[in-house]
Order: sequence, then structure tokens, then C-alpha cells
Amino acid sequence: MKFSVYTEIQYHGGKPERRLYEEVLEQIVHADRMGYDCYAIIEHFFFPRFSIAANPWLMWGKASERTERINFRTLGHPIPYINPTLLASQISQFELMVPDRYEFGVVRGHGWLPPKAGVPIRATRAIYEEGLEVLFKALESERFSHDGEHYKIDDSHIVPRPPEGRRFRVFLAGTSDRTYELAGERGWTVAVPPLLPYAALRDQLDVYRETCAKHGNEPDIVWIHACYIDEDRETARREAERGMRGFLVGNASPLLAGNELAPVEELEAAGFGFYASGIMEKLSEMPYDEMIEDDVVWVGTPQDIIERIEGVRDICDGLKEISITVNAGGSEHWKAIKAQELFADAVIPHFREPAAEPATAPLTAG
Repeated sequence: MKFSVYTEIQYHGGKPERRLYEEVLEQIVHADRMGYDCYAIIEHFFFPRFSIAANPWLMWGKASERTERINFRTLGHPIPYINPTLLASQISQFELMVPDRYEFGVVRGHGWLPPKAGVPIRATRAIYEEGLEVLFKALESERFSHDGEHYKIDDSHIVPRPPEGRRFRVFLAGTSDRTYELAGERGWTVAVPPLLPYAALRDQLDVYRETCAKHGNEPDIVWIHACYIDEDRETARREAERGMRGFLVGNASPLLAGNELAPVEELEAAGFGFYASGIMEKLSEMPYDEMIEDDVVWVGTPQDIIERIEGVRDICDGLKEISITVNAGGSEHWKAIKAQELFADAVIPHFREPAAEPATAPLTAG
């Protein structure tokens, strides 16, 4: 089992934005010291309470100079808003400068992005899938051409090129069946979006596992959950409440703002019906105790969190990694450091150390 930390870098005010970036950088350095396998950041624009992570490359560049072994993951690059040949060049350069430490997701992006970025919402699926094709042609081929609806490329190449044979760990995330089919076809990793219990995505994960089997690929599932931990359960609940409430509100904030989405019929026609379903708005109003009891967030003692992870592991075939969010909803920096450290010291060893052999009773003469 791998363990990582994931952040959206939600900005809820109360401090300068630059200070928040510096705090996240310190959290990455601390996660490296504590032995986490990876640190992941979303790439997102326009809605600060959801995220101000507009340029993960800058964070990774600074973090690479202050860390030794932890991997860096952008989860994920929103392909309809980025030229895929330029993205391939950026990935390749980072790989050469920070060898074997980059992982990335390739996503269509949230349904509230197209109007703000000036991209036709109904075209985003086609741009996304064609962009994926161009991106991997660029990464995997010395020279490449492409004749499509959105990209027409004649005998191009990227510089620098990634090292020969370098195979990146690639991630998809989302709620549509097509996302899980595509990941299964390509042998890519699926990251389960935070806040959703297993039952909400059971059918899509079954599609992923079935598609992996059909194409000879092994399922690789990452489970993301906001997490806070203390040796005392009531202390954990008290200290986590503001951040967990903020996390749910932050995730729904583009929907709560009003007049930020395309019309419902356009959302549904573009495959973004989830954003018109009201699910996120209802989650943002969920009572705090229900968030914990219904497995929307993980808050409690180390043993409480271990039991939650074991519960997911036992029902989710193909689970390979647990990723926790510790700076949820504008939570204070010291709480993020505390949660990372206690989780690393008291939870991770339970899943990494082999179970002790049962003691054998000494033989006695009789």
C-alpha cells in the first residue's frame, strides 16, 4: 500500500495568498521527511475557495530543491485548456531535471471551467480525448503527426525528450463511465474523487476493473479522503470541524456562487450532468457528525482511521494507495503538520509492517 498527501490549495481568506503557498511548500517538505510516497496538487483556475493551484509546476520546482525522495503529482492537467504538445514538453523538461519523481493526471476538468476559460462546453469532451492522443504521441514518438478536428500537426517533435523507455504513472479522475473505461483501456490509475463514499462510484469502479481485465491491465486505484487525527477522538473532532466544513463548502463553492455554470441542458448535453444534480450543494450542508459517520471525511484516533482504511481495502479490489488531505477548507498550517505526522507515525506502519507471528508457548516437561 502506498500513502500520499493531496491538496486542492483551497483559499478561504484570513491570510495572504503567498503565505498559503509557503505553508503548502513546508507541508511538502514535511511529508518527504515523514516518508510519504507522493504529494499531489490539483491544477485549477478561477474559483479560490475551491483552489488557487493555478501553476503546480512552480510549487514542484521549489519543492524539488528542498526534498529528497517524495514524488510530485499534478492531479490533473486539464487538457481542454492546455496545448498538449506544450504540456508534453513541460513534462519532459521536469523529468530531466527531477528524474523519476513526476506523476500526472490528465483530466477533462470541472464543468464550471469552460465558460470562464472561453472554451465551448460541448467541445470539451472531443478536445480532451483528441488532446490525450496528441499528448502521448508527443511523449512517446521521436517525430509525430496528427490530423484531427482540433489539432493538425505535420511532422512535429518536442524538445527536450523524456528518457528512452520512461513510463509515467498516469491518472484519470471523475464520475463518468467513459473516464473509467479509458483508464482501463490504457492501463492508467484511477483516483477516486474526495468526499464520495465507495457506494457512490461502485458501478464506475466495476467498469474500470472489467475494462482492465479485458485489456490485460492491472487495476490501480487511489482513494482520496480529507483526514484529521488525534490520539483523543473528541480533540480530533473539535480541531477538525472548521476545516472539514470549509472543505465541503469549498468543493461546492463554484455551484453555490450562482450564475457560474452553463445552462442545465448544455451541462447535460456535454456530459456534465453531475454539476446540475445538486449533490455537491447537499454535501456542503451536511451536519458535521454525519460527515464523519457517513464516511465523507475521516476524523478520529489512529485506530479509527485504520478501521476506515481497512473498510475501503476490504471492498475495493485494486486499491493500491491511500491519499489524505490534511489542509482541508482553510485549516491552520499547524493542524496539517500534526495530521501528517501522526498519520505517518501511527497509521501507515499498520499497513506496511508484516503482522507479527503468534507467540509459541514454550514446551514443558510433563
